[in-house]
Amino acid sequence: MSDMNNSISTYILSAGLLLTGGCADLDQSSISSIDKDNFYQNESDVKVALNGIYQTLSDGGMNGPWNDELIFLNDLQSEYARRGTANSAAITEIGDFSITPTNDFVKTGWLYRYKAINRANILIDKVSNNSQVPESVRSDYVRSAKFLRGLYYFDLVRLFGDVPLVLHDGEGEGEPRTSKDLVYEQIVADLTEAEQISADFPKLTSEASSQAASGLLSKVYITWAQTDTDYSKEHQSELYQKSVEAADRVITSKKYKLVDKFIDNWSLDKKEGPELIFTVEHKFGVNRNVTGHCVFSTGFTNEKLPVIAAINNNLYHEFDANDQRRNASVTLRLFDPAKGEEFDFERLRFRKYIDTLYMANESAPYISGQNTSSSVLRYAEVLLVKAEAENELNGPTQAAYEALNAIRRRAYKNPDTGSQRRPSDGTPVDLSGLSKEQFRKAVQDERYREFVTEGNRWFDLKRWHILVKTIKEKVPSDDLKYKNISTRNYYLPVPEGQIKLNPKLEQNWGYAGETSGDPYSALGWK
Repeated sequence: MSDMNNSISTYILSAGLLLTGGCADLDQSSISSIDKDNFYQNESDVKVALNGIYQTLSDGGMNGPWNDELIFLNDLQSEYARRGTANSAAITEIGDFSITPTNDFVKTGWLYRYKAINRANILIDKVSNNSQVPESVRSDYVRSAKFLRGLYYFDLVRLFGDVPLVLHDGEGEGEPRTSKDLVYEQIVADLTEAEQISADFPKLTSEASSQAASGLLSKVYITWAQTDTDYSKEHQSELYQKSVEAADRVITSKKYKLVDKFIDNWSLDKKEGPELIFTVEHKFGVNRNVTGHCVFSTGFTNEKLPVIAAINNNLYHEFDANDQRRNASVTLRLFDPAKGEEFDFERLRFRKYIDTLYMANESAPYISGQNTSSSVLRYAEVLLVKAEAENELNGPTQAAYEALNAIRRRAYKNPDTGSQRRPSDGTPVDLSGLSKEQFRKAVQDERYREFVTEGNRWFDLKRWHILVKTIKEKVPSDDLKYKNISTRNYYLPVPEGQIKLNPKLEQNWGYAGETSGDPYSALGWK
């Protein structure tokens, strides 16, 4: 694992996101290389180091963890998206479920996160007992680093399964993969400590906060409960209960609410909106959001597909006509500011990252937005996680209905007038009288419509153990996605380069030519 260690132990902080109070963006200024042994002399040094951990979230162009990468590794591995006009072999592999251990996104998905984890490890070790940093803020820097380390490990364990657990600089080389349960245990420990971040420490939604830690914990607990490890099976009820409790800590804080107009969550002039709990900032010219380009890379034409295209137009029609999420998530028509008229698309476009304000700027060098925030955690997800965990624990209780129906009420609210609508078939907005299984399906349906292209769908299908089943049901049989999907696609392959450097890193099943011994089907995963 020398290559991994070289990548994560070398302490180079370029483009460190310098925190500034009161503005809508993190100042993403470049800084020079840092000698970790002669650094951390004052609070300013620690601030720069923390910003270097944040920076990795949007590092590396389209391969950055929260630039295009999770859209490619997540939504592109779903039933509603496919590769379009991508000339990248890596994107083609992902979109066709033919991904290999040499795939560029597999490689960077591993390396960037371990680079950030090592930066977090160094800060935690160097600052925890550092008398040169004021005691009043020392813990907040350490807790923020632990929040980020927890987030990066949460990504890794969902992407790859068992991964090496590295908690100190210089460790990791030659180490085998750590069991998922131990990785989740560390994630929970990090996020639990991050819940103690002072209320006045973060200034922006792109900074770690106590509520962001609680919200992420609720998601971690429900995911851990559904991993089918020996621990999660034995402690499933306890994990669901902790998921509910963590979600309630966010809800009872009264700090967040659902915005009336769903699309406002991606508007440039509403980046600090009340629904956004944790976001990743993108700034044109520094950390540009290439996701916007990839979902609308063709501009106003039907001659070719964008890089990330829809399988077909079925998704559009799976939204009720009165559900405001339909035209905010996918669209068949957009206003072309250059021609001053509406343009109709033959194949739907994914809508959230198409920045119409930016497109209206005649001097803009790109057709779509480059400054849109990526939403890592919204209040809507906290509500849906609570509804799901509560139902799994106790069935469809009043608390579960309240959380789920809040999402539905917003969905059926007129985005222009704010008046409450109902589904076009006349059925009630508020659900009631469902069985546990029916309520589970209702939550899954709402997550499907709520989080299009937000880096959630593959993770959801995996934790519900219905990935292959869903692809087979929704994707046309002549599509390569349909033909290639198998249970091996429940995890990404471990990067080939890492295994060559460290033979103790065993490859995930299905990526080394195996034809028998499928561990996922044995667990009942479909």
